[in-house]
Amino acid sequence: MPLVNMKTLLADAQKGNYAVGSFSVANLEMILGVVKAAEETRSPIILQIAEVRLNHSPLAIIGPAMLAAAKNATVPVAVHLDHGTTIECIGQALRLGFTSVMFDGSHLSVEENIAKTKEVVALAKGYGAAVEAEIGCVGGSEDGSVDIAMRCTSPDQAKIFSERTGVDALAIAIGNAHGFYKDAPELRFDILDKVHSSVDVPLVLHGGTGIEPEDFIRCHQNGIKKINIATATFAAAEGKAREGYEKGTIKGYYDLHQAEIAGAYENAKKHMEIFYSVGKAE
Repeated sequence: MPLVNMKTLLADAQKGNYAVGSFSVANLEMILGVVKAAEETRSPIILQIAEVRLNHSPLAIIGPAMLAAAKNATVPVAVHLDHGTTIECIGQALRLGFTSVMFDGSHLSVEENIAKTKEVVALAKGYGAAVEAEIGCVGGSEDGSVDIAMRCTSPDQAKIFSERTGVDALAIAIGNAHGFYKDAPELRFDILDKVHSSVDVPLVLHGGTGIEPEDFIRCHQNGIKKINIATATFAAAEGKAREGYEKGTIKGYYDLHQAEIAGAYENAKKHMEIFYSVGKAE
């Protein structure tokens, strides 16, 4: 199955009324675990890494591994740069062959966000890649280093932003936050309904770790077609390794390797079932 464009995956998800899981990865084990779950469940997926994670997993190294995994998978896989904040990093991802990039201008004024996003759209067009952007501000931060205040998306601004930038997917803030939630999230489905009715492009939910299954389902039945899972992926891989050491089943490096794969696999498979993407790769 060839590497695919995120835009194609999300268009299919709109027609089929499901969401595509976009799983953050940080090493080979996570890549292998997520792809294994996708192939077993016949789910289309997105492999992604955020710019802020590249100090730990350099793009020039992990990017080709993500792309190779996608090209060799038996299900459709898009490869995505998440939360790109610099043109330099976004350009590097596009040159490597990533099929989509996200420009995160949520910290900028609306007009600045629109202007910068349009630059990225023009750049990505030359590579045939899709572009995601964010309007409003998802709480927390991708790497947990700061606690960014949440700012829910204005439906009116979302409509204007989508029309003026020409993005292929739009991340919105409806009470979701990156990292682990301190309290159970109370998603603003009233805002989601208004944005969904006024914006034509597929919507994206960041901060998926800790959201209840029924809320995920309600989201992907009302316009959310890409759901990001990052913290849960990292925690699952680490947790499976910790469990192996505690039980004494990890005797050496390759036992650790397999434990991390298993953690990423189990976490991804669970979310694919909730997102209704199982069997949609056929």
